Amino acid sequence: MTDNGKNGSAHTGRGSQRLAETVAGLIEKDIMKEGWRTGAVLGSERDLIERYGVSRAVFREAVRLVEHHQMARMRRGPGGGLVVTEPDPGIVRDAARVFLRHAAVSRRQLFEARMALELAGVTTATEMLTERGIATLTDALDTEQELMDRGVTLGHARNLHRVIAELAGNPAITLFVEVLAQLDEDMVQHEWESDEEPGQGRRDAAADSHAAHQAIVAAIVAGDAPLAQHRMRRHLQAIATLLEDES
Repeated sequence: MTDNGKNGSAHTGRGSQRLAETVAGLIEKDIMKEGWRTGAVLGSERDLIERYGVSRAVFREAVRLVEHHQMARMRRGPGGGLVVTEPDPGIVRDAARVFLRHAAVSRRQLFEARMALELAGVTTATEMLTERGIATLTDALDTEQELMDRGVTLGHARNLHRVIAELAGNPAITLFVEVLAQLDEDMVQHEWESDEEPGQGRRDAAADSHAAHQAIVAAIVAGDAPLAQHRMRRHLQAIATLLEDES
C-alpha cells in the first residue's frame, strides 16, 4: 500500500507538471494573440487562475516556466499581475550555442548551415540597402580595423556578419548567423588557446578576413548581389579551410 501511495504521488506530480506546461503554452498564445506588447498586464493572479481553471500551485509553476522563457513576469502589489516582457536575445543565442555544442555539431555541418544563411542574408541585404545601411557597414569596417590596430586577432570580424544579417531584415537569419559565427570563433580559439603570442599567422589571418570583408561590403554597396554572394562564399570557404578537421 505504501508503494502504491508513492507511485500515486509521483503520478500526481507528473500530471501537475504537465498541466503547468499546458498552462504556460496557453499564456504564450495569449501573449502572441495580444501582439506581444511589452509591459502589458495579462491579468491578476486571481483572474488568470480563474481564466485557465487551475489551482494556484499549478498556475505559479506555469508562471515560473514563462518567466524562465522570458515571456512574462509576475509583478506583486497594487496594479500588479502577469506582465509581458521582452526576451533577451543573448540568452537565446547562448542556449542555442550550448545545444549545438552538446549535439557535437561538426565543422562541416557548421559550414553548410552558415553558408546557406549568410548567402541568403547578403543577397537580401544588398537588395534592401539604404544610405543608413551603407553608413552602418562603413562603421563596422572601421571598428574592425581599430580592433586589428590594437592587436585583436580573434573576435574582431564577427560584428560585420551580424550587421549584414541585420540589414537583411530577417530576425531568424540574424539570430542563427550570430550563433554560428560565435561557434566558429570558439573553434578557432580552441585551436589557438595554447599559443602564448598571437604570431604572424594569426595576424595574417585577421588581415585576410578584413580584406574579404572590405570586398564583400564594396559589392553590397555597388548593388551587385551575385558578386557579394561570390565574395561571401569565398570568404566562408576560407574560414572552413582554417577550421578543417585534422585527419
